[in-house]
Amino acid sequence: MADDRAGPNGAASTATAPSAVRRLDSAEAVELAGLAAVFEDLQYVLRCCEHLVSALATTEPDSALVEALWTGALVGYVRCFSARTGVLTDADLTELKLDGDVAEFHGMIKKLRDHYASRHANPRESFSIGAAQANDGRPTGIAVVSTPRPLVDDITVRLLGRVAYALSGLLDARMQASQARVLESAGGLSPTELSRLPLLHLADSATG
Repeated sequence: MADDRAGPNGAASTATAPSAVRRLDSAEAVELAGLAAVFEDLQYVLRCCEHLVSALATTEPDSALVEALWTGALVGYVRCFSARTGVLTDADLTELKLDGDVAEFHGMIKKLRDHYASRHANPRESFSIGAAQANDGRPTGIAVVSTPRPLVDDITVRLLGRVAYALSGLLDARMQASQARVLESAGGLSPTELSRLPLLHLADSATG
């Protein structure tokens, strides 16, 4: 018997707590799980953006905190468009009906993700090496000069939040349709067949 645990979303569609929840592995269920995973990633992006707006509003923003939140938002957002999962594609951006060139902004975000998540380059500062020169022209020492890159600005963060919010609405509608298909598919199982499937143990918050 499986020991998987479902979060609160597992019981969101029922008026009362179910006596048992069985794990479904149908094509419809796999599709819904993929949609839910991307939807949660978009919620994560939104939370990062909310915290970033607060962090940037301070007189002296904590650069480490800002970088951590911004990197998380970038990675989470671009992951939603993974070709492997195929849940969201660039074509979905045209359905959002947002002002401005969303496709161009989307492309910029993908480039920023590559920059901030690079395994090879420091995203915060660039470094140059120079020779300290005396009055007579001779080198007297070596200087390591760093040039900090600017922090992300409030406008860019808010734009990403708007796009993520709009995509969440798009996915929510698809999830509702997908959930109906999963329920219809499960309805084709007999009580005996359903009882043979592995149990999903709901978290306390889902059944309370």
